[in-house]
Amino acid sequence: MSRIEISKVNKYYGDVHVLKDLDLVVEDGDFMTLLGPSGCGKTTTLRVIAGLEAPQRGTLSIGGVKAADGEVNFNMPPAKRGVNLVFQSYALWPHMTVFENVAFGLVIKKMAKAKITEKVTGALGRLHIQEFAERYPSELSGGQQQRVAIARSIVSEPRVLLLDEPLSNLDAKLRIEMRSELKRLHQELKTTVVYVTHDQVEALTMSTKIAVFFEGRLVQVDTPKGLYGNPVELRVADFIGNPKINFVECCCSTDGDALVTDSVLGRMVLDRAAARNARFPPMGVEPVACGVSSVLAIRPEHVHIGRVRTPGAVPCRIYSALPAGSETLIQAAVNGDMIMAKVIGQEEFGQDESAWLSVQTDKLNVYDKASGRIALGALS
Repeated sequence: MSRIEISKVNKYYGDVHVLKDLDLVVEDGDFMTLLGPSGCGKTTTLRVIAGLEAPQRGTLSIGGVKAADGEVNFNMPPAKRGVNLVFQSYALWPHMTVFENVAFGLVIKKMAKAKITEKVTGALGRLHIQEFAERYPSELSGGQQQRVAIARSIVSEPRVLLLDEPLSNLDAKLRIEMRSELKRLHQELKTTVVYVTHDQVEALTMSTKIAVFFEGRLVQVDTPKGLYGNPVELRVADFIGNPKINFVECCCSTDGDALVTDSVLGRMVLDRAAARNARFPPMGVEPVACGVSSVLAIRPEHVHIGRVRTPGAVPCRIYSALPAGSETLIQAAVNGDMIMAKVIGQEEFGQDESAWLSVQTDKLNVYDKASGRIALGALS
């Protein structure tokens, strides 16, 4: 078993409080991505799991065995934890061949030569780099070097594989290829993976769970679908998604089991109990004038812009249309607010053209403006 349990972990560097009462569980076989902006504590968390950093408070266990306890100043050596760490910089021995780099850890363990050959050949085959076995790192591309680093980390069959932004040095095409390889590798090996990145696309495409950090605190742990659809805070919603999510200020009131929102998008009546589709009044009904206290969050792909008025649509004016091959990004002004829409295909709208804008209301999230916490989640 390789379940990781982090409980009330605090980490300081001098007077800087880097991790603040961190509670996180990584289940056996999970691909858990630690996601957040630079300086949020995700790499420090990975180093605590690896044993490269010791927490001042809190505990860490791996596979049911205590690996760190800040209260008694206990920190199990990294070599005894059954984890392997892949660094951002590859860290390959330049004077060794690919085969020798991958075999290095097994040689140190004094494993039989025949067994080493079997394991190294198998690891190189999994990463599709067996033909490079006799080459040196300087003779490989960045993507090939990264595959060697990963092969070296999996050859000893660790209980936990830790990856610290391993794809950040690769170009866009190689990153996409390596995402596929890592996801396939995880499904084949069933190893518990903890992956650090600030790239949300990597997190959403590869993970079984994502843990979002801000300023040393764990804010949300969820599946990629749950995180994208129902961010628990405004700052999580703002961080996840490209293009960025739309925020529209509104005021909320209740009507029985319904939540009533008034904004530049008109009046919407939302079923709080089931988050069912909202119902819009006939076109022409003006929003109720009241104080702003809430925020509507709408993903660009849930915004529709057309030239024909549809039920619930509000008038808008096209600010810009940006064709991007398979999709078009359209920015429209609605009563002074800018709303971004993402539509599949190539839509041609002229600058300052009048149009009609509507939203997919079962995908709306409503947030309390003061606290930033979610008040009503989208229908999954």
